[in-house]
Amino acid sequence: MVSFDDVARITEAPMHSWLGGIVVSLVAMTIGLVIQRVGARIVMRIARPYPFTTIVLHSIDMPTRVLLMLLTLGFVFWQAPDTLRFIGPLRDAWAFVLIAAITWLSLRLAGSIGEAIIRAHPLDAEDNLHARRIHTQARVLARSVMVVIIILGFGGALMMFPSVRQIGASLLASAGVAGLVAGIAARPVLGNLIAGLQIALAQPIRLDDVVVIQDEWGRIEEITGTYVSVRLWDMRRLVVPLQWFIEHPFTNWTRSSSQIIGTVFLYVDYRTPLAPLREELGRLLNDAPEWDGSVQVLQMTDATERALQLRVLVSSADSGLNWDLRCRVREGLLAFVQQHCPQYLPHARAEVTAELDGGEALPTMSSAARHGEPAASSTAADTPADPVAVRPSGTRRGNPIRGNGHEERHTPAATDGMYRGRARALNTH
Repeated sequence: MVSFDDVARITEAPMHSWLGGIVVSLVAMTIGLVIQRVGARIVMRIARPYPFTTIVLHSIDMPTRVLLMLLTLGFVFWQAPDTLRFIGPLRDAWAFVLIAAITWLSLRLAGSIGEAIIRAHPLDAEDNLHARRIHTQARVLARSVMVVIIILGFGGALMMFPSVRQIGASLLASAGVAGLVAGIAARPVLGNLIAGLQIALAQPIRLDDVVVIQDEWGRIEEITGTYVSVRLWDMRRLVVPLQWFIEHPFTNWTRSSSQIIGTVFLYVDYRTPLAPLREELGRLLNDAPEWDGSVQVLQMTDATERALQLRVLVSSADSGLNWDLRCRVREGLLAFVQQHCPQYLPHARAEVTAELDGGEALPTMSSAARHGEPAASSTAADTPADPVAVRPSGTRRGNPIRGNGHEERHTPAATDGMYRGRARALNTH
């Protein structure tokens, strides 16, 4: 009967030569591949009713296959005698590749977990606020974990070399200076990493949020480990570092809800009645599919020297619909005014006077004079810049009326070219 010692002696016999070692290595890798394939099929069949687990298993299928093959190959390498030529460097290379495979498996595992969480919360729902919150946390945390895994894997792989270990020991001896230099050099990277964790936890922004950054309107399209990509309204991309969102103020239109109120400004004449405009606004909103039925306001918010300012407030479920609704309301109200009461559009008012052939201006009668009331005195300052201001005594300031009925106008130097010619024509008449 064959004992265990006999099996061990048989398996160790080929390892004393490279040809036997290669054969044993191929057999071990085949055994590891078969074990992985059979185990993967069994686990996938068990996890079929669970989509979350299925996504993770599909993602780590290839890394686990490579890892199992490396483990079986390593078992063969460590069973080989130390006297076998090049076995020492081969073991070091195997350890380096094993760390790389473990890092690869960890990266795929972290990414697949984040992807599974994202797929479990689709964004196509009508109210996707909770889904956008989950998406942001999953993406940012998964990428942060992946960065840490890469750093640890890279450090572990480098520590496999004796020279690197000696450098690490010398750095530890001067940890204060080295830590200070490394902190200054890696400040942007570490700052973005910490900012990413803050964004994932506090969530000042989320995926698909509508933001205004330095007068640029857009949506959060992607959040990476170092920057945020904002898709602007004209399909441009604004790339902003993560740390910028922590250090600078910005506007988030969908922080707590996607519902938003938009404004429309109109300028009309002083005589415009507001009741017909309010009725027309109600009719426009009832026919508009973008309106959510929440806010409907038309108010007079300002009165300038030329027109009245009317402000219209309308609400929608999100900013895209609200933009379309504002355009619809603006076009509809202007069309209503143009069609039914164009006289209420803004007017520019001016008082025009004409002169007689003799050079005298036609008198303009104020409403007070037409009713027999004395005209109010001028409030203009008695300065040379106001040469035609009328005084109550019947004389013009600085311009005594002569006995022939003509007036002599003294023109200030600033307007000498315009007024002197006119005064000369009056005197020669």
